[in-house]
Amino acid sequence: MGDNNKSNGAVYLTRERLVELEHQLHELKLKGRAEMAQKIHEARSHGDLSENAEYDAAKEEQQHLELRIAKLELTLARAQIIESKDLPNDKVYILSSVKLKDLESKESVTYLLVSPEEADFEKNKISVTSPIGKGLMGKTQGEKIKIPVPAGTLEYEILEITR
Repeated sequence: MGDNNKSNGAVYLTRERLVELEHQLHELKLKGRAEMAQKIHEARSHGDLSENAEYDAAKEEQQHLELRIAKLELTLARAQIIESKDLPNDKVYILSSVKLKDLESKESVTYLLVSPEEADFEKNKISVTSPIGKGLMGKTQGEKIKIPVPAGTLEYEILEITR
């Protein structure tokens, strides 16, 4: 599933993440655009537009807002809902929760493999397209793996795969 995302353009999201993104888009379109129009109106009222830095900044901010809206709309248009119950439990796939033992430090860590749009390292949600995510995809419980990362090579044993 990991590398297929690029070929068919699909963005795999959980239902919860899809709802979050739809909410963000709604807020940006309504509140964000209204606030931006107000900023531009205020800046415009300050006189000569050719030398009005506030107006230029507001117009640039408007472009960034519209770019964020367009990116969100594109993501949502390509979104496909995935449910962990629909995926097999024998190997590591997207939405797998994988408990690993670091073979060097002997410490264990659990990662949830998610789409790049849902990745959040602080919450141990890693992207299937990250070096660790790619290294884990398709592996099975009990397997020992070496994953090349920018800082060197990580060596893990897969202790458990759950959904």
